[in-house]
Amino acid sequence: MQHFLLSAAARTLSLKAVFQMGDDKAYETFRLLRWPETNGEAVCPRCGCVETYDIATRRRFKCVACHHQFSVTSGTIFASRKLSFVDLLAAIVIFVNGAKGIAALQLSRDLDVQYKTAFVLTHKLREAMARENAGRQLNGVVEIDGAYFGGYVKPENRKEDRKDRRLVANRSGKRQCVVIMRERDGRSLPFVVANEGDAVPFVRDHVGTLATIHADEGTGWDALHAGWDTKRVNHSIAFMDEGVCTNQAESYFSRLRRMEIGTHHHIAGPYLNAYAGEAAWREDHRRVANGTQAALVAGAAMASRQSRSWTGYWQRAV
Repeated sequence: MQHFLLSAAARTLSLKAVFQMGDDKAYETFRLLRWPETNGEAVCPRCGCVETYDIATRRRFKCVACHHQFSVTSGTIFASRKLSFVDLLAAIVIFVNGAKGIAALQLSRDLDVQYKTAFVLTHKLREAMARENAGRQLNGVVEIDGAYFGGYVKPENRKEDRKDRRLVANRSGKRQCVVIMRERDGRSLPFVVANEGDAVPFVRDHVGTLATIHADEGTGWDALHAGWDTKRVNHSIAFMDEGVCTNQAESYFSRLRRMEIGTHHHIAGPYLNAYAGEAAWREDHRRVANGTQAALVAGAAMASRQSRSWTGYWQRAV
C-alpha cells in the first residue's frame, strides 16, 4: 500500500502555484482567511462594523462607523509586515512542506530575506499553530512519555578524566524534559518541565478522569494510579505488553529528535516549548494534504492577535 506522503492526495499546493498567482491574488487569499464569514469583505477590528470604505491604492480600509483605518493584517501576527503577500504565502507553504521542520537559514535563502526575518516569521507561525492546543482535553486511551533535550556536556578527551554525566553534579543544568500526552487516534499535547514527574499536574488539567493512561516504568508516573486507570509497560522487558505501549509517544519523540539533529541542529532552552508544539502539530496533521496544512496555519495566523513575544524581538536590550 502506498504511503500517504507519496500519493498525489498529499500534494495539493506547490510553490510554483503560489508564485504564479501573483501578489494581487495572494492578497485576496489573505482577505478570505481574515474574514471568512463575510467572504473576504472587511470587518472593522475595533467596532465590528461590516461597512467600510476600500482604499484600494493603499490596500487599506476605513470603517464607516468609527473611521478607524486598518489593513488585512492589522491586529494579527502579521501586523506591520514588510514582506509581500505572495512571499508570506510562499513562506507558509515552505514551512508546512518540511516534514521535520524547516531551518530559518534555509527559509532566508529560499525567500532572499535576512535570517532575522525568517527566524521571527517561523516562530510567529509556531505561535499561531499553538492555538489548536488551547483548552484541549484528552480522553480515551492516552499515552504519556517524556524525553530530555539540551544540556549536552562534552566528554573530556582522556578516558581517565571523564566524569559520569548521568550524575546531577556533572550536568550543565540546562537539560529539560519534554512530556507528550497523546490520544490514540487523536491529538497531542506537549509540555516542557524540569523532570518527567513534574508533568503530573498538567495531566490532571488536560486528561479526562475516565481516560485510560499508558505509561512506561518511570517512577515519575506512579502518582497517576491515584486518579486514572493507568497501565504500565516495562521497556527493559518489552516495547508492548498485552496491548499496553507508548509507541505513539515514541513516534512523536522520533520526529522531534530528527528536527533537532537534522534540521535545526540546536534548540535553545527558551524555545524548546515552541519546537515541541510544532512537532506535535506535524504529528497530528501528518495525514493531511499540504494545501490544507498551509490553509490551517495561515488561517490560525490571521485569527491570532499581534504577537507579544516576537514583536520587536531584535530591538530588545540584551
